[in-house]
Amino acid sequence: MGYFVFIVYQQSFMKTSPLVLLFFLFSFISFGQNNEDQLKVFIDCSSCDQSFIKQEVTNLSYVRDRLLADVHIQVVSQNTGSGGDLFTFFFYGQNDLAGIDDTLTMSTDLNNTRDEVRRKQIRIMQLGLVKYMIKRGYYDQISLSFIGNDSETTELVVDKWKNWVFRINGNGRMNGEKQYNSVGVSGGFNIDRITDKWKIESGLWTNHNKSTYYFEEDTIISIRKSTWLDLSAVRSISNHFSVGLFTSSFSSIFENYQLNATVTPAIEYNIFPYSESTKRQVRVIYRIGGRHNIYHEETLYNKFEETLLFEKLGVAAEFQEKWGSISGSVEGSHYFHNVDINRVNFRLGLNLRLFKGFSWRISGNLSLIHDQISLPIGDASEEDLLLSQRQLQTGYRFWANTGVSYTFGSIYNSVVNPRFGD
Repeated sequence: MGYFVFIVYQQSFMKTSPLVLLFFLFSFISFGQNNEDQLKVFIDCSSCDQSFIKQEVTNLSYVRDRLLADVHIQVVSQNTGSGGDLFTFFFYGQNDLAGIDDTLTMSTDLNNTRDEVRRKQIRIMQLGLVKYMIKRGYYDQISLSFIGNDSETTELVVDKWKNWVFRINGNGRMNGEKQYNSVGVSGGFNIDRITDKWKIESGLWTNHNKSTYYFEEDTIISIRKSTWLDLSAVRSISNHFSVGLFTSSFSSIFENYQLNATVTPAIEYNIFPYSESTKRQVRVIYRIGGRHNIYHEETLYNKFEETLLFEKLGVAAEFQEKWGSISGSVEGSHYFHNVDINRVNFRLGLNLRLFKGFSWRISGNLSLIHDQISLPIGDASEEDLLLSQRQLQTGYRFWANTGVSYTFGSIYNSVVNPRFGD
């Protein structure tokens, strides 16, 4: 129809203004859009390769806003014990498909390539959309195949590692210019075992960085070293309760710790069942423990070494919905020998799709700090300040960011054009 209109009136168009021509050109393009025979889908997934999905699955119309979709697909991921991810796919029917909802899951392991992961995601999405295609009568767009269970070829999977996962990593870096250069190395390893009942995690990391500054007569060298060792064991008690034991130690020149060793038993209660953790969580966590400190330099409290008892109480919440997500937490801690030595930490993350095409996001963190027991006695030198060699006294730290976005125009975004990058 658009082509017919263009031919009939092309002579008249030659006499009109460019603005009118542009208007009719856009009208012509819009007449050509016909997506009535395709399911309109909105994919809400930050860990999906959406360009790949659009290239591989071409019988869908991918819209840019959830309110414009026939089916809203929300994908939430969680880390698994194997080093992979558990993806939960929530399917929400809308318009005439309202009330038809479904949930599917898929898992990946550490050995899966990026291509294998995205192809698995496509398969789950296609399976979840079958009922909506049938409801709309798009039978000619569906093909089925069944994989038989041949007992002669089926292999019993035996995990010789008993769910233990080992990771080793190392990094090197360098940069410089005429009056400055920096060289750094870091590395570590992790040993984890995660099952339904147990969550055991351990790790060792070390970081060494050397920066050299060249002046006309002087050369200043800054060295920052730090090492961390963590070990935790968490036991599931019920679908709401868990208990754990956390130990850690680290050393840091910047924070004036030659040794900071901590042992902390803890208990956690989740108001919602853990089985619903991909959608909603409200967790109350209590920790009580002891800490032994050995300092590089004498502290403001005239200590070179001390052992302290402390406690922490925190509440953390997270909700994932079609309209977006919200998460936040508040945690307070203090030392028993002096409750004035304390810290309170607030965190907030919010991502809202307020109305068609408009979304708002905000995140931030605020720490009220009154527990810097490792601060060295005496004033920091100019060299310490300039080279960040020493932690400074403060009563608070914060960061925050926010932003909005509004999108309008064509509701379809199925075309992928990879030229000159994405």
